[in-house]
Amino acid sequence: MEYLRRAVRRGELIPGQRLVEADFVEEIGVTRGSVRAAIDDLVAEGICERILHRGARVRTVSYEQAREILECRKVLEGLTAAKAAERAGPDDTARLTEHADRLSRAMRAGELAEYSALNSQLHLMLADMSGQRTAADLIERLNAQIVRHQFQLSLRPGRPQVSLAQHLAIIDAVVAGDPAAAQYAAHAHLDSVIEALGSQDPARESRGAHGDAPQPENAA
Repeated sequence: MEYLRRAVRRGELIPGQRLVEADFVEEIGVTRGSVRAAIDDLVAEGICERILHRGARVRTVSYEQAREILECRKVLEGLTAAKAAERAGPDDTARLTEHADRLSRAMRAGELAEYSALNSQLHLMLADMSGQRTAADLIERLNAQIVRHQFQLSLRPGRPQVSLAQHLAIIDAVVAGDPAAAQYAAHAHLDSVIEALGSQDPARESRGAHGDAPQPENAA
């Protein structure tokens, strides 16, 4: 199951892609029953879905679902950031400071894939430092809904630069041992992600640049 989960998270299996059991049997070298059980587990987690008479596929997340997932993440990641600020010891703060340097170097070098990976690692580090296992597990399940890979927010022009400043603010607050500031910075970051997602809202695009209802093609 981990093989398939990692493939989805890395974007090797994309939203809407069919999961052909025979292909994975040959590729991974496991039994068909093992592959079927793994897909069933991913269906239960909401990563994949089964379509009647058509088999399984990677789940496609609608705009509305994506927004709801991010709103839930906002609450949970604010909590884990605050808890991390309360609990972080010298070793934790040293790790975070080093991670901030790595994020900045990746950005300066234009290594966006590396930056994206470091971004994901930071969220996992904060969840681990928080000691809030329930929140960390819920965040992991929400991340498994593949919002990032489907909407590609982290790779949009100008988005990494905005994201870097927001992540550095979270790190600074945790290193300073300021739970309120850490929570605020985490909320601000997710608010920004939600705003970026809003620019991809199909309903918003259909209203036109000025937010008006679509006009007939021959309108003056």
